[in-house]
Amino acid sequence: MSIYLFLKLLGCLALLMYGMKTMSEGLQKLSGGHLRNIMGAMTKNRFTGLLTGVFVTAAVQSSTATTVMTVSFVNAGLLTLAQAISVIMGANIGTTVTAWIMSVFGFQMNMSNVVFPLFALAIALIFQKRPAGKSFGEFIFGFSFMFLGLVTLRENAIAMNLPENESVVHFFTVTGQWGFLTTLLYLLVGSIMTMCVQSSAAIMAITLILCSSGVLPIHQGIALVLGENIGTTVTSNIAALNASTNARRAALAHMVFNVFGVIWVLIVFRPLVKLVCRFVGFDPDFVPETPEDIATAQVKVTYGLSAFHTAFNLCNVLILIWFIKPIEKFVCHVIRQKEEDEEGKLKFISGGLLSTAELSIFEAQKEISLFSTRTNRMFNFIPTLLFNTKNEEDFSKLFTRIEKYEQISDHMEIEIANYLNKVTEGRLSPESKTKIRYMLREVGELESIGDSCYNLARTINQKHTKNEHFTDEQKVHIRHMFKLCNKALDHMQKVLDDNQGIVDINESLNIENEINNYRTQLKEANVNDINEHLYNYQAGVQYMDIICECEKLGDYVINVVEAHIHKKLTV
Repeated sequence: MSIYLFLKLLGCLALLMYGMKTMSEGLQKLSGGHLRNIMGAMTKNRFTGLLTGVFVTAAVQSSTATTVMTVSFVNAGLLTLAQAISVIMGANIGTTVTAWIMSVFGFQMNMSNVVFPLFALAIALIFQKRPAGKSFGEFIFGFSFMFLGLVTLRENAIAMNLPENESVVHFFTVTGQWGFLTTLLYLLVGSIMTMCVQSSAAIMAITLILCSSGVLPIHQGIALVLGENIGTTVTSNIAALNASTNARRAALAHMVFNVFGVIWVLIVFRPLVKLVCRFVGFDPDFVPETPEDIATAQVKVTYGLSAFHTAFNLCNVLILIWFIKPIEKFVCHVIRQKEEDEEGKLKFISGGLLSTAELSIFEAQKEISLFSTRTNRMFNFIPTLLFNTKNEEDFSKLFTRIEKYEQISDHMEIEIANYLNKVTEGRLSPESKTKIRYMLREVGELESIGDSCYNLARTINQKHTKNEHFTDEQKVHIRHMFKLCNKALDHMQKVLDDNQGIVDINESLNIENEINNYRTQLKEANVNDINEHLYNYQAGVQYMDIICECEKLGDYVINVVEAHIHKKLTV
């Protein structure tokens, strides 16, 4: 029977966590793009950054989602680490809204009479055609699941009759007599539970239920809340181990913020608990005797926990908001920039547990832009290989480097494509699904540009090995074709980096037409030149291989541009 009840509790907890996840993802789909724009516009100083963190986290009900967005912006160079720290501070305040929602709706109101009509409304919205309506339906669906989990969790806790369970009461009574060690014990338990469940809100719900049932004294409950604040930062730091340097710094700044807060709160623990609880009309030392007193205490104790959670984060922010620069210096000192092989590593995609579906698209787009930069750099080696390598050693080194870039290109295609495929496993809006489909095409076409560059290098290597020589006129034509390809690649990069829509897309089409016409002109002239014995047939074949490969590269460039703007370019 005890195992069955334990499994029921796990099931209720799963409902709660699933509801929160669905609710958060529904809101991200509904307003994810707007939230990114808000974050970009409202983080000019520490105070607007703080308010932005509060607003965004309260809106999406996920401090993790806010952290992911913030880290993405830092990686992209849109936010400094100092601005990111202020947003993360705001996220700590915003996440306290969840506890208040649970306290007000889950304990003050009978939500069992509300959740099922909300389910019906959610299903009606989910099956309509408008994407915004579907996303709003998913938000309501998640909201209902969250409270269904909370209601069933409470009902099962009541069914277990915890106040009459001697072993449970004995455990809390004995551990509650250890003074300061009691606080440290429950702080540790809260941290470990949050790390295991990876949801501070779920552990907060369990704490609210235990305290409202009267089995867990509020001082131990508040110690659990403090532990939850540390546990959620440990989860973020573990998730960021394989992420970029800035991601790990942001995660460490989050931990520094919460650990510092816990340290100073422990110094004034009991006076602060009494002050906050009395602010919401609850005496932590009051022992209820009548049924009316017990019922009142069950509700007010949840307010006390929620109020302390808010006061803890609010006071912590008011203290540390003035020390953002020292925190930034500290985390930069602890986590130093690694001397990484920049040519072979993904820079913007953090992946891991920090990622959420809607917000990961931004990181992937920045990675695609970097992929484009590297293919552009790879093409720039080609003219040097053909015209400017005088000795065998230099030629061999540069050809080997181009081979390495081709391997990097293949690796980046696979990594970005795998990342995007993982993103599609989450709940996405139709617009985001379409965008990912086009992004996958962008990645494939960029890898084809890398293949073209390698094919050019191999042709040049064959010419070098056979000791063939181009005429001066052939060299002039090849240089001009390389110039056109460079122009096409540079404009493609501008299109990929353009967030304002100010780049003239038709310029790519004009360059492509110029490449095609020049290739056709040279192809016809090549036949005549061979017939007139201006150069031998083998040199003519290698010459046209270079020209035609450049034309293919131009086709891949226009394909990337079309995929990025989601439409086909025509004259």
